[in-house]
Amino acid sequence: MNEGRTIFSQLLDYFPRSFFRECVARYNGEKGIRGFSCFDQWLCLGYGQLSGRTSLRDIVTCLMAFDEKLYHAGFRGRVVRSTLMHANEKRSWKIYRDLAQELIRIARDLYAGDAFSVDIENTAYALDSTTIDLCLNLFPWAHFRRAKAAVKMHTLLDLRGNIPAEVIVTHGKISDVVVLDDLPIEAGAIYIMDRGYVDFRRLYRFEIHKAFFITRAKINMVYRRVTSLAVDPKTGVRSDHIIRLSGINAEKNYPTTLRRIRFRDEKTGKVLVFLITIFCCPRPSLLRSTSNVGRLNYFLNGSSNISISNRFMAHRKML
Repeated sequence: MNEGRTIFSQLLDYFPRSFFRECVARYNGEKGIRGFSCFDQWLCLGYGQLSGRTSLRDIVTCLMAFDEKLYHAGFRGRVVRSTLMHANEKRSWKIYRDLAQELIRIARDLYAGDAFSVDIENTAYALDSTTIDLCLNLFPWAHFRRAKAAVKMHTLLDLRGNIPAEVIVTHGKISDVVVLDDLPIEAGAIYIMDRGYVDFRRLYRFEIHKAFFITRAKINMVYRRVTSLAVDPKTGVRSDHIIRLSGINAEKNYPTTLRRIRFRDEKTGKVLVFLITIFCCPRPSLLRSTSNVGRLNYFLNGSSNISISNRFMAHRKML
């Protein structure tokens, strides 16, 4: 029989408690609180996520089954469903936002030296979104369709370590491309997106900030070829052109050149057309980097399954 510390208690050794206390003090998280602290609240929610619980009742029931071990796991307050529900509704969510940003910073530093599947030195990000369905009766402020509520989670994933670098939660009706207005752009980084983010006025921000992007071209894109580059059919590349947009608005919104690569995937037989702003990197390396978006889809699907529980969130407007 194991008589040592629980795994959950050992994980807390890596938790930045001093920073968390600063966050609590910054937003007066424990003003007027006697028994159930913000740290107790975080322990409950952290345990719920790590163990795959689906509701507050589920979290409390599982924790109370080990009531005699909760003190050794770090709990100091009594875990009651009504208390946890009240804490989720009344305490500032900004405490956990600042905590998440600090944890992301720590994790990115740990994985900064890891090898990447593509031979490039630039930081590479994948950007995508997922819609999280909510109960309309509990979340009327998130009305999405006639009998449905939803929010949308836009995630910027650092492909070196598969760590979310930026998470933006919006109303479910917000278009994906709108997020580009608020997205922090890192100079020299590569951003991989699907064609739902193709808006040349917004994409020109990457050019202004000296960053790069890879995306899929839309079928109705109007352009003129400036020059053609030699291709090797064995790599799957069918054409490689330097182009300029010639549409009335597109030419004004994106006045510089783009690289258009037409590629045939040997596994599926599909022909894909990419728009790229990297002119010096070899084509095979660029196209292999697009396969890393699968990591982001895996992360988003997992996050959607965790967040879909209606009782994880307070029943008040958050956006």
